[in-house]
Amino acid sequence: MSDAQNNDATPSADPKSLLLEAAMPHVAFDGWSDATFKAAVADSGLDSETAHAIAPRRGLDLAIIFHKQGDEEMVAAMAQLDLNALRYRDRVIACVRKRIEIAGADREAVRRGVTLFALPFNAAEGAKLIWGTADAIWTVLGDTSNDYNWYSKRTILSGVYSSTVLFWLGDDSEGAERTWEFLDRRIDGVMQFEKVKAQMRGNKLAQLALWGPKQALSLVKPPSATRTGTPVGLPGRRS
Repeated sequence: MSDAQNNDATPSADPKSLLLEAAMPHVAFDGWSDATFKAAVADSGLDSETAHAIAPRRGLDLAIIFHKQGDEEMVAAMAQLDLNALRYRDRVIACVRKRIEIAGADREAVRRGVTLFALPFNAAEGAKLIWGTADAIWTVLGDTSNDYNWYSKRTILSGVYSSTVLFWLGDDSEGAERTWEFLDRRIDGVMQFEKVKAQMRGNKLAQLALWGPKQALSLVKPPSATRTGTPVGLPGRRS
């Protein structure tokens, strides 16, 4: 490709995507680090000011961008499917599985991200990313809850997603078959929990016991207008 063609193509590219793409070859060796950020700036051709505006915390922000891009790709992929043809549990499984399959194209980057967000001073960011993934999945599934169920659904699915990712990182079975079996068992456990919750709603004694937690949760309202992209989401992307 000629220099003229390169010059025509580069300005139209998204700077954030350019920076992330340039970082990917370095993540496996240097993790989501300052070294990776510096190499990405050099390889992307972006000026330092633009790069720092995109990722002011350098490697950490690149890891966050990486994860959020994976969520966006999952949402786009699921929009192409007829989820109504599946049982509800299978819809949840399909979304979680697709999100992990997208992460599978950059497995080492995901592993490095898990390490990064396990650090105490990054744990809050990691929790936000996992929560964001759970929120994106429930949004895809058309969740319209606006009470404590909004929180409980995302909390439970955050646990399912994060534990499945950790299992997947250590899974060497063909086609990650053991991971999908693990996910299936976790979702079955969640469905049993939902049955218990339904039974408790009809139990006056249980309702009395839950009154306190419900009142506490009522003080913090879930977003009613824009749930997608809620800033309260482990890295992974591209199928």
